[in-house]
Amino acid sequence: MTDRRIHVPEDLAVLPVRDTVLFPQAVLPLTVGRESSVALINSLASEEKVIAIVAQRDPRVEAPGPTDLFSTGTAAMVHKVIRMPNNNLFIFVEGFERVRIREFLQFEPFIRARMEKLADVPPGESAAPFEALVRNVQQLFQEVVSLTPQLSDDLQTVVLNMDDPGLLADFVASTLPSLSTTLRQELLETLEVKTRLERLHRELSKEVEVLQLRSKLQSQVQDQVNQNQREYFLREQMKAIQKELGELDDTQREMEELRQKIEEAGMPEEVKKEAQRELKRLEKMSPAAAEYMVARTYLDWLVAVPWSKSTGSADIDVANARLVLDEDHYDLEKVKERILDYLAVKKLQPAMKGPILCFVGPPGVGKTSLGKSIAQALGRKFVRISLGGIHDEAEIRGHRRTYIGALPGQIIQGLRRAESNDPVYMLDEIDKLGRDFRGDPASALLEVLDPEQNFRFHDHYLDIPFDLSKVFFITTANYTDPIPEPLRDRMELIELPGYTEEEKVHIAQKYLVPKQAKEHGLQDGRAIRFTDEAISEIIRSFTREAGVRNLEREIATVCRKQARAIVEGKPVVGDHPELAEDQSKLKHDGEGVLHVTPAVVRALLGVPRFRLDTEVEERVQRPGVVVGVAWTPAGGDILFVEANRMPGSKQFTVTGSVGEVMQESMQAALTWVRSNAESLGIDPNFFKESDLHIHVPAGAVPKDGPSAGLTMVTALVSLLANRKVRPRVAMTGEITLSGQVLPVGGIKEKVLAARRAGIKEVILPKDNEPNVRQDLPAHLLEGLNLHFVKSIAEALETILGKFEPVAAGAQPRPSETKPPVPLPAQPVH
Repeated sequence: MTDRRIHVPEDLAVLPVRDTVLFPQAVLPLTVGRESSVALINSLASEEKVIAIVAQRDPRVEAPGPTDLFSTGTAAMVHKVIRMPNNNLFIFVEGFERVRIREFLQFEPFIRARMEKLADVPPGESAAPFEALVRNVQQLFQEVVSLTPQLSDDLQTVVLNMDDPGLLADFVASTLPSLSTTLRQELLETLEVKTRLERLHRELSKEVEVLQLRSKLQSQVQDQVNQNQREYFLREQMKAIQKELGELDDTQREMEELRQKIEEAGMPEEVKKEAQRELKRLEKMSPAAAEYMVARTYLDWLVAVPWSKSTGSADIDVANARLVLDEDHYDLEKVKERILDYLAVKKLQPAMKGPILCFVGPPGVGKTSLGKSIAQALGRKFVRISLGGIHDEAEIRGHRRTYIGALPGQIIQGLRRAESNDPVYMLDEIDKLGRDFRGDPASALLEVLDPEQNFRFHDHYLDIPFDLSKVFFITTANYTDPIPEPLRDRMELIELPGYTEEEKVHIAQKYLVPKQAKEHGLQDGRAIRFTDEAISEIIRSFTREAGVRNLEREIATVCRKQARAIVEGKPVVGDHPELAEDQSKLKHDGEGVLHVTPAVVRALLGVPRFRLDTEVEERVQRPGVVVGVAWTPAGGDILFVEANRMPGSKQFTVTGSVGEVMQESMQAALTWVRSNAESLGIDPNFFKESDLHIHVPAGAVPKDGPSAGLTMVTALVSLLANRKVRPRVAMTGEITLSGQVLPVGGIKEKVLAARRAGIKEVILPKDNEPNVRQDLPAHLLEGLNLHFVKSIAEALETILGKFEPVAAGAQPRPSETKPPVPLPAQPVH
C-alpha cells in the first residue's frame, strides 16, 4: 500500500470513469480511451502522478461535464501506464484519500478541479457495540468468501488482520461483487465509519442468505444429477442383461424399429448421420423426460419424409399424356402444348429440373383441375395447398424445434402426404398471400420456386437440406399484380382466358352434365338430357362469367329439381303455362329421360338475371350513354359510361367508385373535347354555363385503369352534340391529349365479354390488331365487326358519323341530331 503521507495537491486533474468506484487503499486497473482522458495521463509528471478518480452519474455520456460527475471521488496514484495497439491506455491506480470537488478550474483538454480532502468520522459511542459490529462484518464477509467460488480464500485472512474499521469498510465495499455502482458511491460519500459498517452489515446479511439458498439449490441439483447418472448406469446394465436373455422392453423395441427405418429410408449420407446422432441421443433419455417426445417426433418425421421414393414413370408416353389432357379439359391448347413440350424434353433428358408454371386466369376456367390432369398424365402423385390468406413464413419453412408443437412447413408436409419426392405440387391462389409481423411467405417461396436453389431447400424444423428439384411445381393466380416481382420472375406465366359460349356448351355437355347427373342420382333409368339451346339459355340469361363455375351450379339446380320430382312422382315443373306445348316431353318417356329445353330452364330457374339481348339497346337510347369493355380479375365485362349536362358554371363531377387513373382519363377526355369543340360541331363555350357529370354505374364496384378513356370521350361528345351512339357497339382504348388512341391489355377477355353481351361491333386501338390476330381464333370473331382506330376523331366518326365545324355561339343544325348512317366495316379474321 502507498504511504498515506503522500502530498495531495489542492488542484487535481479529474479522470471520469464509468460504472466504477475507487476506494482508498484499493488498487484498480482501468482502460483509458477517451481523448481527454488520454491527454490527462500523458500530461502527468514522471515523478508524481496524482489524479482524482470520479464516477459518472450516467455511464452513457461520452463527454461528461460538471453536472455529469459525482462530487465525491478518490485521490489516486498512477503506478503504471501500458500503451495498447489501438492507442488506448491501460493504467493501474491506487486510491489513498477521499476528496470532494469544490470548484472546476478547466474543461479542456481535460477536467481540472480544486479539491477538498475528506477524513473518516470515528464512532462517537462506547467501544463494545462498535467492536461487535466490526466483528459481525468480518464474520459475514468470511461467509461470503467461503460461499463465492470467484473470491480467493486469502481474503478471509486479510479481513481478520485489519485493525482500522474505516479501512475494513472500504476493503469490503471494494471487494464485494454484488454491490451496485450507486451503492458503492453512496458508501464512498459516507464519512461516518459506523454508518458505513452498518450499511455493509445489511448488504452482507442479504448476500449470505442468497448464497446459502443458491448453494442449497446447487446441492439438490447435483444430487439429482448423481441419481440420474446412477439410474442410467443401472439401466444400461439391465439392457445388457435383457439383451443376453433376449428380453427387450417396449422402449428398446421402438429404438430398434427406428434404427431399422433409418436404414431403409434411403436418406442421403448427411441426413443419415444426423438421424443416427439424434437416435443415440434419444436412447440416452428417459421416456419421462420433456425432450423425449420432441426428439422422437423429429425422428418420426425424418424417416417419413420421402427422401428417395419416386412415383413418376421412367418411360414417359407423350401420346397417352395428350389423350389424358384432351379427355379432361376442352381447348386450353397453349397449356397442353407447354406440358407436352416438358414431357418430351423430360423423356430425352431425365435429369432436367422441373419448370415452375403459373396458370393465370379468371375463376372457373379450370386452373386447379388442370393440375390434377397433369399429374395423371405424368403418372405422379398430386398435392395441392391453398396459399390464400397465409401470412406466416413458418407455414412454408416450418417452425424450429425449440417451439412447443413445432412442425415442418406445408411443403414438407405435402411431400409426406404424397409419399413421393416428385409429385405434381400445386400452390393455389399464390396472388392471395398475406404479409405481417410473422414474416413474408412470398419471400420464403423464392427458394422453393427456384430450380437453381430448391435442390437444397432448408426447412426450419428438419434443419437438413431437402431436394425439391424433382417436384413439378404449378401455381395459380387470378391476376399477377399482387405477386412480388422477384417471385413472378421465377415462374413461367401461362394465360388461361375465359371461354366462349360455344366452348361452354361443349364443356357442359361433355363434362358438367354427366358429372352433376351422377352426383344427383339421375342415372340407371332416371337420366336427364340438356339440349344445346337449354345450356345456351343458362349461359346467356343466368350466368355472366369467364369460367364455368356458375354454369355448373345452375345445371346442378335443374338436376335437383328433377331428383325431387322423381321422388315425389310429379312432373318436374307441373302445369307451368309456358310449357303447355312441352308437357308431353316433361312426362318421362319410356326410358325415364327428361329433356331440358330453354322453356324448362326458364320455368325451373325463374326470372333471367341478365338481359343481354336487350340491355345494351335499351340503355343507349339517349345521347351521352356509351358501352365500354373492361378487364377484371374474373374475366372481361362490359361497362356503361353515362354523361349528363345541367345549368351551372364549370363544375365537373365524377362518380361510380372510380380510381385515380380513371379520374385522370376523364379529365383528359374533357380537355380534348373542349379543345376540339369547334371541329366536332359543339359550341366552344359549352362549359361556361354548364356543369358536366360522368357516372359509371355499378357504383359499389371499384373501377380503375386508363382503357376507358375513349369511352369517356365518346360519351361527352354524344351528349354535347346530341347524337346517340349506334346500338350494340362497344369500345376500349387509352387516349392522349393530342388525340391518339393507345393500346390496352386484356383484348381477348374484352372481346369475349362483348360477345357475351350481344355486341356486334367493337372499336379497338390500331396497335392491338396483332393481339387480335394472334390470340383470337377465327370462330371467336364470327358475327363481330372490329374497327381499329389510331385517333379519337377516327373513333368518333366510326360510331357517331361525320361532324361539321360550328362557330362559337352557333346552334347545331337539326340535321346534326339525326342518327348517322353506319359506315361499312369488314370483320377481321
